[in-house]
Amino acid sequence: MRLFKHIICLLLIGVTVNAQSVSDSIAQQMRLTLGEAINLAKLQSLASFRSKNMYLASYWDYRSFKASQLPGLRLNTTPFNYNRSISAQYNSVTGEYDFVPDERISSDIGLSLNQNVTFTGGRLSLNSDFSRMENIESGNISYRTVPISIKLSQPLTGYNEFKWQSKLKPLEFEQAKKSFLSDMEALSEQAVRIFFNSVGAEIDLKIAETNLANADTLFNVGKGRFQIGTVTQDELLDLELTYLNAKMSRTRAKVNLQQARNTLNSFLGFDKDLIIIPLIPDEIPELKVKAEEALTLAKENNPQILALEARMIQANETIARTKATSGLSADLRANLGINKQANDFDDAYKSPFGDDRGLGVSLNAPIIDWGTRRGQIQMAKSNKQVTEAEVKQALIDFEQDVIMNILEFNLQEEQVAISAKADTVAQLGFNVTKQRFMIDKVDVLKLNAARNNLDNAKRNYINALSSYWRGYYIIRQITLHDFERNESLIKSLDYLLEK
Repeated sequence: MRLFKHIICLLLIGVTVNAQSVSDSIAQQMRLTLGEAINLAKLQSLASFRSKNMYLASYWDYRSFKASQLPGLRLNTTPFNYNRSISAQYNSVTGEYDFVPDERISSDIGLSLNQNVTFTGGRLSLNSDFSRMENIESGNISYRTVPISIKLSQPLTGYNEFKWQSKLKPLEFEQAKKSFLSDMEALSEQAVRIFFNSVGAEIDLKIAETNLANADTLFNVGKGRFQIGTVTQDELLDLELTYLNAKMSRTRAKVNLQQARNTLNSFLGFDKDLIIIPLIPDEIPELKVKAEEALTLAKENNPQILALEARMIQANETIARTKATSGLSADLRANLGINKQANDFDDAYKSPFGDDRGLGVSLNAPIIDWGTRRGQIQMAKSNKQVTEAEVKQALIDFEQDVIMNILEFNLQEEQVAISAKADTVAQLGFNVTKQRFMIDKVDVLKLNAARNNLDNAKRNYINALSSYWRGYYIIRQITLHDFERNESLIKSLDYLLEK
């Protein structure tokens, strides 16, 4: 009885282990549609992570620019400063200057509310300062306060840095948003290519296995017919060579499939042990895109257009900055406020107060520069002319590329239909030819030709599907528009960033 229980336990353990093994095997496989592969690429691929963080860097750069246009409160302080030196002081008794030791401890603190003036390019600040100084030798303590003071720093040369930033920064941020969306569509196109590479590798393996089975059957049939004299020796050798080539093709197809699966797993961020089974998207949307509509959308949404616009702004900024900094430069500084000096802290903020004011203009102008300024300005103007020519040519090329991509995409639907029909016809043709060979109605050459036609038809169908979906996401990348739903892709920006 005890032996019987041990046997039952061993059998249960074996069943459990086997069930676990089967479960693990099932868990290591995943059926994946094209749409699911694209979504996974956008959510967890390395390229998606990189694009998202590049966008976030641009976002925080723009936030910093917006913050620079708002008032900023700053604290400036020197809590402790000790200084001992020898200084010359006037002696009222002798009427001469004597060198005496000077040992002091000082501290100060100040608050400033700063505001950049975008319209003029100046800086305006509201300040309040407090200073304390103690003479260690005499023990005297004095205080200096500036309860309130308004300061203005204004360049007078015509170059306004804030004005140019207010033009460029919003444009660069808008470009960053659209570049992120464009990168996501480029990622979709890459996902299509890698997905269909895996599909093609599986098709190639199935073709290789089918060809090997057919070649084995036909070789065996050929050997039988050779014995009765209906197949010549060279035809039999040809059948054997076909069988050997089929074996090598199957081995090569297995290696190619493993490489394609590894590439797909790595791209989607999965472990290499997972086996992804891609499901072929046999249905495609009936979609025709108008070239004029796509070109209009591309000019409105494509980040390349914004980049060209930014280049022109930067070229004009360079000219303005060169003119302002290479010639006469003038700056205005002004401040107006009240101050107080007292030996008692309680009196430091009591009236009466003194005036704290100032006004100054600084000038800096080259007298002899041997044509340096003129050369710099001419160089900046020449660079602008080159930029204008490059931008103009880039716009022409951009429009041509958009139209060609749209025209090519509109042909893909027909190509898929033709390839699907050709695949069906080739399969029927091979089946008929194989049956006729089995009854000795056709020779080996016609059979091989039918098999090659079938293989090519299957591959052409997969390639046509891949070209269609790649073209579909290319036009989405160019226009940032979903033509199937007829809506802008910009609506999906927040969703993609949240994920």
